[in-house]
Amino acid sequence: MSRVGASGRDLSEVTLEAVQENEVSMADLSIHPDTLEHQANVAETHSNPQLAANFRRAAELTALSDEEVLALYEALRPHRSTGEELNSTARSLEDRGAVLVAALFREAAEVYARRGLLRH
Repeated sequence: MSRVGASGRDLSEVTLEAVQENEVSMADLSIHPDTLEHQANVAETHSNPQLAANFRRAAELTALSDEEVLALYEALRPHRSTGEELNSTARSLEDRGAVLVAALFREAAEVYARRGLLRH
């Protein structure tokens, strides 16, 4: 597995010289979802299903902008979102193909409601 970036560029092409010539983009430096899926498979092989699930959610998040990911993080902080906001975010994520992250948001809505962690 030599693909390193979200661009699919081969690792051997990401060199100091390429950076100096402005031939390397942020997409070349961002992790590729296939790399995260590979890491998920390794985690499962080593009996770590929680880590595997985290890698798979991370793979889904690679399709989102950094700003969107930070907004999701903020939304999951205690007392930052209502249950409806979390569920609405889940629907939006699911519509965009991020079904595992959507499930996490739905679970958070339920758990936060039980624990009194929703914004009123």
